[in-house]
Amino acid sequence: MASSVPPSPHKHLAGPVRLRAEYDPAPSRWLWLVKWVLAIPHYLVLAFLWIAFFLVTVVAFVNILITARYPRALFEFNVGVLRWTWRVEYYSYGVLGTDRYPPFSLRDVPDYPAHLEIDRPERLSRGLVLVKWWLLVLPQLAVLFLITGTYRFNGGLTGLLAVYAGVVLLFRGHYPRDMYDLNVGLHRWGARVVAYGTLLTDVYPPFRLDQGEREPVADEPLP
Repeated sequence: MASSVPPSPHKHLAGPVRLRAEYDPAPSRWLWLVKWVLAIPHYLVLAFLWIAFFLVTVVAFVNILITARYPRALFEFNVGVLRWTWRVEYYSYGVLGTDRYPPFSLRDVPDYPAHLEIDRPERLSRGLVLVKWWLLVLPQLAVLFLITGTYRFNGGLTGLLAVYAGVVLLFRGHYPRDMYDLNVGLHRWGARVVAYGTLLTDVYPPFRLDQGEREPVADEPLP
């Protein structure tokens, strides 16, 4: 019998920033206790990559102001840094979502269970670039710091959820699905804010928590 329930009016199209993950219900009970050691090589590399990220963003700012374009090579580098960061935090104390060691790569790795994609815009507003990174993004940053405790992906509420999930794993051997969906949704919100604040998109992040492995996508665009 066909369902008589109408489609939800709250479904929406995914935006230019898409954060995805694959749920593993039963990671190792104990490995999360030593991931802070295992992830040290990544943390060291990311420390230098984030310095480069800042410098590249400054160069991109000037270029957008003059040409209204974000140079492709610079765009791909900065997206790669965000992607690498997301994989490390997914593995470690941002989510504890997988036991697969993150690859040392700026590129997307199709068979890894954490992904981040950002569409490169053909043109960006010269006017917005002057104000979005320090003024327009402020309300979102307030939420982001509450969620993550930092401008990146770990800490704050997400870190607390990950540690609690680790304790549950230790004693029950199972990652609570609701906790996982909420944590990934918080990271997704954070990724959208970081992308907007670092000039990678002109699309303002929605004040909306999209939980789960993927953003919901509507069958048709909203009017």
